Amino acid sequence: MRNHLLHGWVLYDDSCGFCSRWVPFWSGTLHRRGLDIAPLQADWVRHRLNLSPEELLRDLLLLLKDGRIIRGAEVYRYIIQRIWWTYPLFLLSLAPFGRQVFDWGYRTFARNRFRVSHACRLRGGGSHSAQSSNGQQANETHTV
Repeated sequence: MRNHLLHGWVLYDDSCGFCSRWVPFWSGTLHRRGLDIAPLQADWVRHRLNLSPEELLRDLLLLLKDGRIIRGAEVYRYIIQRIWWTYPLFLLSLAPFGRQVFDWGYRTFARNRFRVSHACRLRGGGSHSAQSSNGQQANETHTV
């Protein structure tokens, strides 16, 4: 993906078996919306965000090109707002009761993602390179 089309990076926990399969599975859809993917464990991510290891791996993150960070359920809202066939889910996630259910669902899954991965026999990716999904080096594409 060319740098001028890139809006940000979806950052996921590569040690989570579910996450290390789910996010790359959707990479094509994300790329078409100007988003690249990278593991939270990548060196460039850790240095760029400068968060404690516990805080870094707590949630799915979206690092926008302008430096803003979106975390957790808000990452999903950001993405589903931009996909025509998920837009109704986005609207539902904004309604008062829908917001509570959506946030609860995200938080519950995030807390139990390793249990889900274990039950589904999904091993973590273990890929902690400094490259994004398009293979470019961090110092070329990840400057914000």
